[in-house]
Amino acid sequence: MHRISFEFYPPKTDQQRAQFDRTVERLKAYRPEFMSVTFGAGGSTLSQTPETVQRLRAVHALEGVPHLTCVGGSREEIRALLRRYRTLGCTRIVALRGDLPSGMARSGDLRHASELVRLIREEHGNHFHIEVAAYPEVHPQAPDAQADLRHFKAKVEAGASGAITQYFYNADAYFRFVEDARKLGIHVPIVPGIMPIANYAQLRRFSEACGAEIPRWIDRRMRAFGDDGAAIRAFAADVVAALCRRLLAGGAPALHFYTLNLVRPVLAVLQQLQ
Repeated sequence: MHRISFEFYPPKTDQQRAQFDRTVERLKAYRPEFMSVTFGAGGSTLSQTPETVQRLRAVHALEGVPHLTCVGGSREEIRALLRRYRTLGCTRIVALRGDLPSGMARSGDLRHASELVRLIREEHGNHFHIEVAAYPEVHPQAPDAQADLRHFKAKVEAGASGAITQYFYNADAYFRFVEDARKLGIHVPIVPGIMPIANYAQLRRFSEACGAEIPRWIDRRMRAFGDDGAAIRAFAADVVAALCRRLLAGGAPALHFYTLNLVRPVLAVLQQLQ
């Protein structure tokens, strides 16, 4: 099996924590390199991200990697979180700009992920392996693809160790993005982010919001299945597993799965890859 990692969001209730533990236990068998934990916008899950990272370490003996966003936070709040993560034994961070929650006017002391990466390097040297985001199909707020690549390069020059991409279903978009990044002198590993298909209606909404394109042929096939849940699940697993195989054959250094804290859609793909 190639190098893999998984992303979770912090569970908030006892029921969610129980589901989280069950999912982690089942995915642990695939010997992930790490499990990352997303960061709640506007402080809603501020304490839950560190707690979940700690839980991954203490209960599951896994490397928990916190996401850290700079939007809405002061320098001092970010410094305090970094100190806390270092105390917890973290050696990796996923550094992101993040989105400003609706109704929040203040963007925080840092405006770009590159500034966050620079702050982490200034405060902690090479202690943290820093992952940043990359967008094979272009960030929805970027004026064009070249501007988006320049933003990516700025994050790498600030000290990023590697990147994890937004999910996509078109392998060519990833290969072209990596090729363009290499031409710009960006040589860090660029790991494709993989989104198994669980709820197709929800995926369509997600994709419209974050600029990920669902190829027309996938969309047409999914709609044609109607309410046939078994056919949808089988087709979804086949599509994502085929994408993973093509990415690995083309030189992708690892795969990072966005789990949405669900185990079955991820397992359906992994079982095909074994």
